[in-house]
Amino acid sequence: MPSSLLKHGAASATLLTAIAFGSARAAPFMIVGDDAKVGMNAQGNPVISPTGNDEVLVVDLAKPEAPRIVARLPLENSIVGPPTNLAISPNGRLALVADSMTVVQDNGANKMQPTDKLWVIDMTATPPKLLQTLTLGKQPSGLSFSPKGNIALVCNRADGTLSILKIDGMQVTPSGSIQMPKGISTVQFTPDGKHALVAESPENQVGILNIDGDTVTDSKLTLPTYLFPYNIVVTPNSHLAIVADNGHQGVSDGNADDVSVIDLRGLHPHVIDHIGVGDAPEGLAMSPKGNLAVVVSVNGSNMPHAWFHHKTSEVTVLRIEGLKVTPIKTIQVGVLTEPTVFSPDGRYIYVGNFLDKDFSILKVNGTNVIETGKTFKVPGQPGSARMGGNE
Repeated sequence: MPSSLLKHGAASATLLTAIAFGSARAAPFMIVGDDAKVGMNAQGNPVISPTGNDEVLVVDLAKPEAPRIVARLPLENSIVGPPTNLAISPNGRLALVADSMTVVQDNGANKMQPTDKLWVIDMTATPPKLLQTLTLGKQPSGLSFSPKGNIALVCNRADGTLSILKIDGMQVTPSGSIQMPKGISTVQFTPDGKHALVAESPENQVGILNIDGDTVTDSKLTLPTYLFPYNIVVTPNSHLAIVADNGHQGVSDGNADDVSVIDLRGLHPHVIDHIGVGDAPEGLAMSPKGNLAVVVSVNGSNMPHAWFHHKTSEVTVLRIEGLKVTPIKTIQVGVLTEPTVFSPDGRYIYVGNFLDKDFSILKVNGTNVIETGKTFKVPGQPGSARMGGNE
Protein backbone atom coordinates (compact mmCIF):
# COMPACT_ATOMS: atom_id res chain seq x y z
CA MET A 1 0.00 0.00 0.00
CA PRO A 2 1.36 3.45 -0.86
CA SER A 3 1.97 5.61 2.21
CA SER A 4 -0.65 8.08 0.98
CA LEU A 5 -3.28 5.35 1.25
CA LEU A 6 -3.22 5.89 5.00
CA LYS A 7 -5.49 8.85 4.42
CA HIS A 8 -8.14 6.48 3.64
CA GLY A 9 14.06 -1.78 16.67
CA ALA A 10 15.26 -5.05 15.46
CA ALA A 11 12.77 -7.64 16.60
CA SER A 12 13.67 -10.82 18.38
CA ALA A 13 13.39 -14.04 16.43
CA THR A 14 11.87 -15.85 19.40
CA LEU A 15 9.14 -18.10 18.02
CA LEU A 16 5.66 -17.41 19.31
CA THR A 17 4.07 -20.50 17.86
CA ALA A 18 5.89 -23.58 16.64
CA ILE A 19 4.47 -26.65 15.00
CA ALA A 20 6.92 -29.35 13.98
CA PHE A 21 8.36 -27.78 10.85
CA GLY A 22 10.88 -30.40 9.82
CA SER A 23 8.23 -33.00 8.99
CA ALA A 24 6.59 -30.57 6.56
CA ARG A 25 9.82 -29.65 4.76
CA ALA A 26 8.62 -30.86 1.35
CA ALA A 27 5.41 -28.84 1.45
CA PRO A 28 5.11 -25.63 -0.56
CA PHE A 29 5.36 -22.66 1.79
CA MET A 30 3.96 -19.15 1.70
CA ILE A 31 5.48 -16.33 3.72
CA VAL A 32 3.11 -13.66 5.02
CA GLY A 33 3.73 -10.26 6.58
CA ASP A 34 1.12 -9.24 9.18
CA ASP A 35 1.04 -5.54 10.07
CA ALA A 36 -0.61 -4.61 13.40
CA LYS A 37 0.36 -0.91 13.27
CA VAL A 38 -2.15 0.31 10.67
CA GLY A 39 -5.88 -0.21 11.16
CA MET A 40 -9.30 1.40 11.10
CA ASN A 41 -11.72 2.33 13.84
CA ALA A 42 -15.48 1.75 13.85
CA GLN A 43 -16.01 5.03 12.00
CA GLY A 44 -13.72 3.95 9.18
CA ASN A 45 -10.91 6.34 10.06
CA PRO A 46 -7.25 5.23 9.99
CA VAL A 47 -5.64 4.39 13.33
CA ILE A 48 -1.89 4.13 13.92
CA SER A 49 -0.91 1.84 16.81
CA PRO A 50 2.48 1.44 18.50
CA THR A 51 4.90 -1.01 16.96
CA GLY A 52 5.73 -4.36 18.53
CA ASN A 53 2.89 -6.65 17.43
CA ASP A 54 3.74 -7.37 13.78
CA GLU A 55 4.50 -10.93 12.71
CA VAL A 56 5.97 -12.85 9.81
CA LEU A 57 4.14 -16.14 9.21
CA VAL A 58 5.33 -19.28 7.47
CA VAL A 59 2.36 -21.19 6.05
CA ASP A 60 2.32 -24.85 4.94
CA LEU A 61 0.22 -25.36 1.80
CA ALA A 62 0.53 -29.15 1.52
CA LYS A 63 -3.26 -29.21 1.80
CA PRO A 64 -4.06 -26.27 -0.47
CA GLU A 65 -7.62 -25.70 0.77
CA ALA A 66 -6.57 -26.05 4.40
CA PRO A 67 -3.36 -23.99 4.89
CA ARG A 68 -1.54 -24.38 8.19
CA ILE A 69 0.65 -21.85 10.00
CA VAL A 70 3.89 -23.54 11.03
CA ALA A 71 5.81 -20.53 12.35
CA ARG A 72 5.11 -17.05 13.73
CA LEU A 73 8.12 -14.74 14.01
CA PRO A 74 7.72 -11.38 15.79
CA LEU A 75 9.34 -9.24 13.08
CA GLU A 76 8.21 -5.74 12.20
CA ASN A 77 7.00 -5.16 8.65
CA SER A 78 4.50 -2.83 7.03
CA ILE A 79 1.55 -2.57 4.66
CA VAL A 80 3.00 0.78 3.55
CA GLY A 81 4.56 -0.32 0.30
CA PRO A 82 3.76 -2.93 -2.34
CA PRO A 83 2.84 -6.41 -1.05
CA THR A 84 6.24 -7.66 -2.26
CA ASN A 85 8.42 -6.66 0.71
CA LEU A 86 9.30 -10.29 1.39
CA ALA A 87 10.27 -13.40 -0.55
CA ILE A 88 11.60 -16.94 -0.17
CA SER A 89 14.77 -17.84 -2.09
CA PRO A 90 14.48 -20.18 -5.10
CA ASN A 91 16.08 -23.03 -3.13
CA GLY A 92 13.78 -22.41 -0.17
CA ARG A 93 16.64 -21.99 2.32
CA LEU A 94 16.38 -18.26 3.03
CA ALA A 95 13.70 -15.60 3.24
CA LEU A 96 14.08 -11.83 3.17
CA VAL A 97 11.68 -9.36 4.79
CA ALA A 98 12.03 -5.60 4.28
CA ASP A 99 10.89 -3.46 7.21
CA SER A 100 9.83 -0.23 5.54
CA MET A 101 7.98 1.71 8.25
CA THR A 102 7.91 1.88 12.02
CA VAL A 103 5.88 3.98 14.49
CA VAL A 104 7.35 6.72 16.69
CA GLN A 105 5.86 9.19 19.16
CA ASP A 106 5.50 12.75 17.91
CA ASN A 107 4.03 15.21 20.46
CA GLY A 108 2.08 12.40 22.07
CA ALA A 109 0.72 11.02 18.79
CA ASN A 110 1.74 7.90 16.89
CA LYS A 111 3.47 8.70 13.62
CA MET A 112 4.73 6.51 10.79
CA GLN A 113 8.45 6.87 10.04
CA PRO A 114 10.69 5.11 7.50
CA THR A 115 13.16 2.57 8.81
CA ASP A 116 16.12 0.87 7.10
CA LYS A 117 16.15 -2.77 8.23
CA LEU A 118 16.01 -6.06 6.35
CA TRP A 119 15.44 -9.36 8.14
CA VAL A 120 17.13 -12.54 6.85
CA ILE A 121 15.31 -15.70 7.94
CA ASP A 122 16.83 -19.18 8.06
CA MET A 123 14.13 -21.39 6.53
CA THR A 124 16.16 -24.56 7.17
CA ALA A 125 15.93 -24.16 10.94
CA THR A 126 13.27 -26.04 12.87
CA PRO A 127 11.38 -23.79 13.25
CA PRO A 128 12.59 -20.96 10.96
CA LYS A 129 14.52 -18.25 12.79
CA LEU A 130 16.05 -14.82 12.30
CA LEU A 131 19.56 -15.27 10.92
CA GLN A 132 20.77 -11.73 10.10
CA THR A 133 19.65 -8.14 10.42
CA LEU A 134 20.91 -5.88 7.64
CA THR A 135 20.86 -2.09 7.36
CA LEU A 136 20.00 -0.82 3.88
CA GLY A 137 18.67 2.45 2.49
CA LYS A 138 15.68 4.32 3.89
CA GLN A 139 12.29 2.61 3.59
CA PRO A 140 13.25 -0.74 2.01
CA SER A 141 10.18 -2.06 0.21
CA GLY A 142 9.63 -4.36 -2.78
CA LEU A 143 12.34 -6.96 -3.33
CA SER A 144 13.19 -9.93 -5.52
CA PHE A 145 15.62 -12.88 -5.65
CA SER A 146 17.39 -13.65 -8.91
CA PRO A 147 16.34 -16.97 -10.48
CA LYS A 148 19.65 -18.56 -9.43
CA GLY A 149 19.34 -17.12 -5.93
CA ASN A 150 22.86 -15.67 -5.98
CA ILE A 151 21.70 -12.07 -5.63
CA ALA A 152 18.67 -10.13 -4.46
CA LEU A 153 17.54 -6.56 -5.11
CA VAL A 154 15.66 -4.29 -2.70
CA CYS A 155 13.97 -0.96 -3.49
CA ASN A 156 14.65 1.80 -0.94
CA ARG A 157 11.74 4.14 -1.59
CA ALA A 158 12.62 7.12 0.59
CA ASP A 159 16.19 7.62 -0.63
CA GLY A 160 15.81 6.38 -4.20
CA THR A 161 18.41 3.63 -4.15
CA LEU A 162 18.33 -0.01 -5.14
CA SER A 163 20.33 -2.25 -2.80
CA ILE A 164 22.23 -5.19 -4.29
CA LEU A 165 22.64 -8.19 -1.98
CA LYS A 166 25.05 -11.05 -2.69
CA ILE A 167 24.02 -14.46 -1.39
CA ASP A 168 26.63 -17.11 -0.60
CA GLY A 169 25.05 -20.16 0.98
CA MET A 170 23.31 -18.83 4.09
CA GLN A 171 25.20 -15.53 4.14
CA VAL A 172 23.60 -12.37 2.73
CA THR A 173 25.90 -9.37 2.19
CA PRO A 174 25.11 -5.86 0.88
CA SER A 175 27.42 -5.29 -2.09
CA GLY A 176 26.46 -1.85 -3.30
CA SER A 177 23.55 0.16 -4.59
CA ILE A 178 22.29 1.90 -7.71
CA GLN A 179 20.88 5.41 -7.65
CA MET A 180 17.30 5.48 -8.88
CA PRO A 181 14.43 8.00 -8.72
CA LYS A 182 12.91 8.42 -5.27
CA GLY A 183 9.75 6.45 -4.73
CA ILE A 184 10.77 3.24 -6.51
CA SER A 185 8.35 0.65 -5.18
CA THR A 186 9.26 -2.84 -6.33
CA VAL A 187 11.71 -4.77 -8.50
CA GLN A 188 11.21 -8.02 -10.40
CA PHE A 189 13.80 -10.24 -12.09
CA THR A 190 12.94 -11.78 -15.43
CA PRO A 191 12.94 -15.61 -15.17
CA ASP A 192 15.82 -15.85 -17.67
CA GLY A 193 17.95 -13.87 -15.22
CA LYS A 194 19.08 -11.32 -17.82
CA HIS A 195 17.14 -8.31 -16.59
CA ALA A 196 15.19 -6.83 -13.71
CA LEU A 197 12.33 -4.36 -13.91
CA VAL A 198 11.90 -1.52 -11.41
CA ALA A 199 8.61 0.31 -10.78
CA GLU A 200 9.51 4.01 -10.69
CA SER A 201 6.15 5.01 -9.28
CA PRO A 202 6.22 8.86 -9.11
CA GLU A 203 7.88 8.97 -12.54
CA ASN A 204 5.08 6.87 -14.11
CA GLN A 205 7.59 4.55 -15.71
CA VAL A 206 9.38 1.21 -15.43
CA GLY A 207 13.16 1.06 -15.52
CA ILE A 208 15.12 -1.88 -16.92
CA LEU A 209 18.31 -3.20 -15.34
CA ASN A 210 20.90 -5.46 -16.98
CA ILE A 211 22.05 -8.53 -15.04
CA ASP A 212 25.36 -10.27 -15.78
CA GLY A 213 26.13 -12.89 -13.15
CA ASP A 214 26.09 -10.92 -9.91
CA THR A 215 26.71 -7.58 -11.64
CA VAL A 216 23.73 -5.23 -11.91
CA THR A 217 23.76 -2.13 -14.10
CA ASP A 218 21.15 0.42 -15.08
CA SER A 219 20.36 0.19 -18.81
CA LYS A 220 19.01 3.76 -18.64
CA LEU A 221 15.99 2.52 -20.61
CA THR A 222 12.65 3.51 -19.13
CA LEU A 223 9.18 2.66 -20.40
CA PRO A 224 6.09 4.83 -19.84
CA THR A 225 3.13 3.32 -18.02
CA TYR A 226 -0.20 4.60 -16.76
CA LEU A 227 -0.17 6.58 -13.48
CA PHE A 228 1.88 5.29 -10.54
CA PRO A 229 3.17 1.80 -11.51
CA TYR A 230 3.46 -0.17 -8.32
CA ASN A 231 3.78 -3.90 -8.90
CA ILE A 232 5.29 -6.05 -11.67
CA VAL A 233 5.13 -9.69 -12.79
CA VAL A 234 6.80 -11.44 -15.73
CA THR A 235 5.74 -14.52 -17.72
CA PRO A 236 7.85 -17.67 -17.21
CA ASN A 237 9.32 -17.34 -20.73
CA SER A 238 10.46 -13.74 -19.97
CA HIS A 239 8.60 -12.43 -23.03
CA LEU A 240 5.95 -10.33 -21.31
CA ALA A 241 5.65 -8.14 -18.22
CA ILE A 242 2.45 -6.89 -16.62
CA VAL A 243 2.49 -3.79 -14.44
CA ALA A 244 -0.22 -2.79 -11.94
CA ASP A 245 -0.69 0.97 -12.24
CA ASN A 246 -2.31 2.35 -9.07
CA GLY A 247 -3.31 5.76 -10.40
CA HIS A 248 -3.67 8.88 -8.22
CA GLN A 249 -0.67 8.05 -6.00
CA GLY A 250 -2.21 4.71 -5.08
CA VAL A 251 -5.27 6.20 -3.41
CA SER A 252 -8.72 4.95 -4.37
CA ASP A 253 -10.59 7.83 -5.94
CA GLY A 254 -13.47 6.21 -7.79
CA ASN A 255 -11.73 6.24 -11.16
CA ALA A 256 -10.79 3.16 -13.14
CA ASP A 257 -7.07 2.40 -13.43
CA ASP A 258 -5.17 -0.08 -15.55
CA VAL A 259 -2.37 -2.57 -16.07
CA SER A 260 0.38 -1.95 -18.62
CA VAL A 261 1.61 -4.79 -20.83
CA ILE A 262 5.28 -4.76 -21.88
CA ASP A 263 6.84 -6.77 -24.71
CA LEU A 264 10.29 -7.66 -23.37
CA ARG A 265 11.60 -9.48 -26.42
CA GLY A 266 14.53 -8.25 -28.46
CA LEU A 267 16.60 -5.11 -28.14
CA HIS A 268 13.71 -2.69 -27.81
CA PRO A 269 11.26 -3.56 -25.01
CA HIS A 270 8.12 -1.46 -25.28
CA VAL A 271 4.61 -1.06 -23.89
CA ILE A 272 2.08 -2.76 -26.18
CA ASP A 273 -1.19 -2.43 -24.30
CA HIS A 274 -3.09 -0.81 -21.44
CA ILE A 275 -5.97 -2.77 -19.94
CA GLY A 276 -8.60 -1.11 -17.79
CA VAL A 277 -9.24 -2.62 -14.37
CA GLY A 278 -10.78 -1.38 -11.13
CA ASP A 279 -9.80 1.45 -8.81
CA ALA A 280 -6.29 1.27 -7.25
CA PRO A 281 -4.89 -2.09 -8.46
CA GLU A 282 -2.00 -3.34 -6.36
CA GLY A 283 -1.92 -7.08 -5.64
CA LEU A 284 -0.59 -8.85 -8.75
CA ALA A 285 0.43 -12.44 -9.46
CA MET A 286 1.51 -14.54 -12.45
CA SER A 287 0.60 -18.19 -12.83
CA PRO A 288 3.68 -20.45 -13.02
CA LYS A 289 2.06 -21.86 -16.17
CA GLY A 290 2.14 -18.41 -17.78
CA ASN A 291 -1.44 -18.60 -19.05
CA LEU A 292 -3.03 -16.40 -16.39
CA ALA A 293 -2.34 -13.40 -14.22
CA VAL A 294 -4.56 -11.84 -11.58
CA VAL A 295 -4.69 -8.24 -10.35
CA VAL A 296 -6.54 -6.99 -7.26
CA SER A 297 -8.14 -3.55 -7.11
CA VAL A 298 -8.86 -2.04 -3.68
CA ASN A 299 -11.99 -0.24 -5.03
CA GLY A 300 -12.35 2.04 -2.02
CA SER A 301 -13.20 -0.95 0.18
CA ASN A 302 -11.29 0.65 3.07
CA MET A 303 -13.15 3.97 2.73
CA PRO A 304 -16.71 3.39 4.02
CA HIS A 305 -17.76 7.05 3.83
CA ALA A 306 -16.51 7.74 0.31
CA TRP A 307 -19.01 8.03 -2.55
CA PHE A 308 -17.02 5.41 -4.47
CA HIS A 309 -16.89 2.90 -1.60
CA HIS A 310 -17.37 -0.76 -2.49
CA LYS A 311 -17.88 -3.44 0.13
CA THR A 312 -15.09 -5.59 -1.26
CA SER A 313 -11.94 -5.51 -3.31
CA GLU A 314 -12.04 -7.10 -6.76
CA VAL A 315 -9.85 -9.66 -8.52
CA THR A 316 -9.55 -9.32 -12.30
CA VAL A 317 -8.44 -12.51 -14.06
CA LEU A 318 -6.25 -11.91 -17.12
CA ARG A 319 -5.81 -14.59 -19.80
CA ILE A 320 -2.41 -14.59 -21.53
CA GLU A 321 -2.08 -15.93 -25.07
CA GLY A 322 1.35 -15.14 -26.49
CA LEU A 323 1.55 -11.34 -26.26
CA LYS A 324 -2.21 -10.88 -25.96
CA VAL A 325 -3.62 -10.19 -22.48
CA THR A 326 -7.40 -10.24 -22.03
CA PRO A 327 -9.53 -9.67 -18.91
CA ILE A 328 -11.96 -12.58 -18.68
CA LYS A 329 -13.51 -12.50 -15.22
CA THR A 330 -13.87 -10.52 -12.01
CA ILE A 331 -14.29 -12.00 -8.53
CA GLN A 332 -15.23 -10.17 -5.34
CA VAL A 333 -12.97 -10.92 -2.38
CA GLY A 334 -12.45 -9.16 0.99
CA VAL A 335 -11.77 -5.68 2.37
CA LEU A 336 -8.55 -3.82 1.50
CA THR A 337 -7.06 -6.76 -0.34
CA GLU A 338 -3.29 -6.55 -0.75
CA PRO A 339 -1.14 -9.66 -1.46
CA THR A 340 -2.02 -12.17 -4.17
CA VAL A 341 -0.09 -15.38 -4.96
CA PHE A 342 -0.46 -18.52 -7.07
CA SER A 343 0.41 -21.93 -5.63
CA PRO A 344 3.55 -23.45 -7.23
CA ASP A 345 1.44 -25.80 -9.37
CA GLY A 346 -0.82 -22.97 -10.52
CA ARG A 347 -3.97 -24.66 -9.26
CA TYR A 348 -4.81 -22.21 -6.44
CA ILE A 349 -4.71 -18.47 -5.80
CA TYR A 350 -4.46 -16.98 -2.29
CA VAL A 351 -5.70 -13.41 -1.87
CA GLY A 352 -4.89 -11.60 1.40
CA ASN A 353 -7.69 -9.44 2.83
CA PHE A 354 -5.99 -6.97 5.17
CA LEU A 355 -8.94 -5.74 7.24
CA ASP A 356 -10.67 -9.15 7.28
CA LYS A 357 -7.53 -10.84 8.60
CA ASP A 358 -7.83 -13.72 6.17
CA PHE A 359 -7.02 -15.09 2.71
CA SER A 360 -9.63 -15.89 0.09
CA ILE A 361 -8.87 -19.24 -1.58
CA LEU A 362 -9.59 -19.43 -5.32
CA LYS A 363 -9.25 -22.55 -7.47
CA VAL A 364 -7.89 -22.63 -11.02
CA ASN A 365 -8.99 -25.07 -13.72
CA GLY A 366 -7.29 -24.22 -16.99
CA THR A 367 -8.14 -20.53 -17.40
CA ASN A 368 -11.27 -20.73 -15.26
CA VAL A 369 -10.88 -19.28 -11.78
CA ILE A 370 -13.62 -20.07 -9.27
CA GLU A 371 -14.33 -19.24 -5.64
CA THR A 372 -13.93 -22.20 -3.30
CA GLY A 373 -16.01 -20.42 -0.65
CA LYS A 374 -13.16 -21.09 1.78
CA THR A 375 -10.99 -18.61 3.62
CA PHE A 376 -7.84 -19.03 5.67
CA LYS A 377 -7.72 -16.96 8.86
CA VAL A 378 -4.43 -15.44 9.98
CA PRO A 379 -3.70 -13.94 13.42
CA GLY A 380 -3.09 -10.43 12.07
CA GLN A 381 -3.64 -8.20 9.04
CA PRO A 382 -1.86 -9.60 5.95
CA GLY A 383 -0.10 -6.76 4.16
CA SER A 384 2.18 -8.90 2.00
CA ALA A 385 2.75 -12.49 0.89
CA ARG A 386 4.98 -14.44 -1.49
CA MET A 387 5.11 -18.10 -2.45
CA GLY A 388 8.20 -20.22 -1.95
CA GLY A 389 10.63 -19.83 -4.84
CA ASN A 390 11.07 -16.84 -7.12
CA GLU A 391 7.89 -15.15 -8.38
